[in-house]
Amino acid sequence: MRKLFIHSALTFLAVLFILPFYWTFLSAVKSTAELYQFPPVFWPAEWHFENFLTSWNKLPFNTFLWNSTVVVVLSTIGQLISSSLVAFGFARFRFPGRDALFILLLATMMIPWDVKMIPLYMEFNYLGWINTLKPLIVPSWFADAFFVFMLRQFIMTIPLEIDEAARMDGASSFDIFWRIHLPLMTPALILVGTFHFMNAWNDYLGPLIFLNDQSKYTLTLGLALFKDPHDIDITAVASITTLLCVPPLVLFFFAQRYIMEGAVGSAVKG
Repeated sequence: MRKLFIHSALTFLAVLFILPFYWTFLSAVKSTAELYQFPPVFWPAEWHFENFLTSWNKLPFNTFLWNSTVVVVLSTIGQLISSSLVAFGFARFRFPGRDALFILLLATMMIPWDVKMIPLYMEFNYLGWINTLKPLIVPSWFADAFFVFMLRQFIMTIPLEIDEAARMDGASSFDIFWRIHLPLMTPALILVGTFHFMNAWNDYLGPLIFLNDQSKYTLTLGLALFKDPHDIDITAVASITTLLCVPPLVLFFFAQRYIMEGAVGSAVKG
């Protein structure tokens, strides 16, 4: 009886979470008449899958996809390299003020984006980076406090004896990091990469502030072009939104096992 109740509750919650995605997909494949019909249609009489291609071709979404891909790939690579290096330094090197510096790093997480928005714009404007993809890529190559914290916690679960044995064999600190810790950190790195991918893929405010030309737009900005003060192309918005959901879902499906391992490993030591 207890298992039946648990399974029923989980099924109800699953349906509750899936329903918005299902409704978005339905809005993308309905006809215009069914889209505004009341009571709502939960199973279209005819499925218009051509709406996806039509909506995609209404704007230069191939260009938007390329821009988003460049931003996501380069920023994710930079985040993985920089955050893992910084985390390794905090976890394995002992130097004066290390703990105070780490606390200061964690304190930066309390600074909201709204506070950093104007100073960042002024800085990037001074560097001549406005209306380029650099403001969306370069900061990721200087690590993120939250990801550094997660990776540091994971590294601290690795026994120090492994490092000492490698040093006795003549390995340098970088050799230990590259040949020993990076392979062991694979689950945590996949977790960090997945989180950053989600953030970069779904980012709207950053591109909105730093990009001006439509040729530089990412997918999220391109989606917003379907809305104007007088009308909203609901079919196009639903179609592109559905397509935008596919890469994160696919990534999570293939990485979920590593994500769980990385999350558990990062939470072992506090």
